[in-house]
Amino acid sequence: MFEKVSLILPYVAASIVYHSGKTGGECMSTSQLNQGLAKRLEAAASAIEPLSRRYGPLAPDVGTAWNTVLAGLLAHRSIRAYRPDRLPEGALEAIIAAAQSASSSSNLQTWSVVVVEDEARKARLSQFAGGQAHIRQAPLFLVFLSDLSRAQRLAHEAGRPLEGLRFLETFLVSVIDAALAAQNAVVALESLGLGAVYIGAVRNKPNEVARELGLPPHVAPLFGLCIGYPDPAAATAVKPRLPQQVVVHRETYQLRSRDEDIAAYDEVLRQFQISQRLPPSGWIEALLKRLGSIQALNGRDQLQAQLRAFGYALE
Repeated sequence: MFEKVSLILPYVAASIVYHSGKTGGECMSTSQLNQGLAKRLEAAASAIEPLSRRYGPLAPDVGTAWNTVLAGLLAHRSIRAYRPDRLPEGALEAIIAAAQSASSSSNLQTWSVVVVEDEARKARLSQFAGGQAHIRQAPLFLVFLSDLSRAQRLAHEAGRPLEGLRFLETFLVSVIDAALAAQNAVVALESLGLGAVYIGAVRNKPNEVARELGLPPHVAPLFGLCIGYPDPAAATAVKPRLPQQVVVHRETYQLRSRDEDIAAYDEVLRQFQISQRLPPSGWIEALLKRLGSIQALNGRDQLQAQLRAFGYALE
């Protein structure tokens, strides 16, 4: 810890020299300088543990660029076990307000969400999504949708053409809008002490999900989101991610080998899996297995045809 904190000391010292060199009304007092130094050291020290949890020994140095918002973001973890407690009054509305505050392409807002609390409906949706028990257990289940039906209905009522509706770009806009909204929702709910996990398996049987939710044409289920208070008896840790140098490219994409970095991450994830009593498959094997066969897609290889049946031309 002290080794990483020491990395920012030259920066802090330079800052002190700069400020102490100012004259007149610009000059900072010794007390102010000490307070500034303390805040910088506190920020650097506070960042070490969250970064280490997220990256293991491959954590980047963020210097003093740290605050409670970043701490909350880096503490994200998927929650698959929930207490039965219902959400407090107003929590859902606050979460949706956060979701709607996400960026939206041209403010088209081409997404919607279905809120599911009925136990029987959650059970059926769970079966459509591979029998995942946390869908049934979570007190609240949201299904985020690509929703072009509003635009289609408004154009029909106004007698206006809607030529852009049939293109792949419009569908992508709706998917991106929904994903941005959902992630805003997750950040908001975690700030309220709640937990969540995304459910991509609603795309395993999209026709069944659409019928269950009464979706009209030009609306498609994209993913689900379980929400509730985490069960402390099934605590989970922050899952490590790839080191930044593997995913970050400066100015242009660099076709360079990062085999050593990926191998190092593979071992970090394997040790994490062991600590969580999971099969120690590592990341590389999981990636190749997940994308290695059509069977691993669990029916999602038919998604294009199913989307067209929902009214998406995808030209």
